[in-house]
Amino acid sequence: MDPFQNAILFLESIRKYINPDLVKYLDRLKTPHNVYKTTLKVGKNSYLAFRSQHNNALGPYKGGIRFHSQVTESEVKALSLWMSLKCSIAGIPLGGGKGGVVIDPKKVNVKELEEVSRAYARFVAPHIGEHVDVPAPDVNTNPQIMAWMLDEYEKIVGHHALGTFTGKPLEIGGSQGRTKATGFGGVLAMQYLLNTLAQDKKYEWAGKPKSQITIAIQGFGNVGYWFAQIASDLGYKVIAVSDSKGAIYVHDGLDPKATLDCKREKGSLAGCYCVGGVCDLKKGKPLSNDELLELDVDILVPSALESVINSQNAKKIKARVVVEMANGPVTPEADAILHKNKILVLPDIFANAGGVTVSYFEWVQNISGWYWKEEEVDERLDKLLKKAFEALWQEYQRLKNVTFRQAAYIVAVNRILTAEKLRRPTS
Repeated sequence: MDPFQNAILFLESIRKYINPDLVKYLDRLKTPHNVYKTTLKVGKNSYLAFRSQHNNALGPYKGGIRFHSQVTESEVKALSLWMSLKCSIAGIPLGGGKGGVVIDPKKVNVKELEEVSRAYARFVAPHIGEHVDVPAPDVNTNPQIMAWMLDEYEKIVGHHALGTFTGKPLEIGGSQGRTKATGFGGVLAMQYLLNTLAQDKKYEWAGKPKSQITIAIQGFGNVGYWFAQIASDLGYKVIAVSDSKGAIYVHDGLDPKATLDCKREKGSLAGCYCVGGVCDLKKGKPLSNDELLELDVDILVPSALESVINSQNAKKIKARVVVEMANGPVTPEADAILHKNKILVLPDIFANAGGVTVSYFEWVQNISGWYWKEEEVDERLDKLLKKAFEALWQEYQRLKNVTFRQAAYIVAVNRILTAEKLRRPTS
């Protein structure tokens, strides 16, 4: 199904739970404020590019730019809607935006990648700014790409404007803790949930020692790696990870750092059965990505692309909790099946909000010219996400018959629509 229509379906599923004096504003969230698109001409090549600005009732549009061969207008619109909800849930004064370029960055050289990045910055320059729309990295983009875009943007506006892009290198205004922020935020979200469930006799498993709580992570990019590393450092048992070429299973719990080093050396995870800094072919076995998703684990973490858990495989999911570190990894049909099977889903708009929250911190630091140590960034992130979780859990418990995703949407949407009512009550 169309990604944006998926997002609208989720909105509609909570209509009856929205505050009665706000529900008349709900349809405003079904259409982005602005969608810009163009074709970037770079040498002999052309690349389709998009920027969706969904809603700014809470503050400037905010959202990443992805470089991927499967980027579509519908996907970018859906991601911008989710970003509006994500900022709302996190309690930060920003709205939702998203951008993308249809390109496979692995198939172009560094010079072409820089030229595409600068061309994209020129395309969005009239529509962004520190108090208008603040882009950031996303799939296949990184601090270097943000540096190129910032440089090109500043040439156009004729002055420094560090707060226009986040996810930048530390040397030009980036924030401590930004690289790990999404994965770290996901682990925090998982811990809030486990600590809460452990207080209920129905969920005794959640009170097990951390070393007995098993985790499988689908996707071993930046987000998946940091989730694995931080969870492992805290004592949890990460037994499986995957990349686009396949998955690996290590019964004793794998060493994320050694596994990443092995992957970089070999080019894939195949054979990287690493425990305690040592990689040994006897320590593990290969799996397919589908087999990883269907493992009997406590926590399943989809951290790659959309719709990996769908109507075809949802009945085979055995995990007790799904922590959505990717955007939209569970389809609406799959969500209903997981709920029926009493599998709790920590939704993407909360679980992966650590990245945009620390991007917000970067934006604040850029505007104020005052920079924080990593420990301070981590403490502030923990404080905001814990407050967000408490609001979501309270709504989930109050309504009884909704999914955790619906509870998250209800909290987020009510906050945005309250701002809409205050700003534009009759428009």
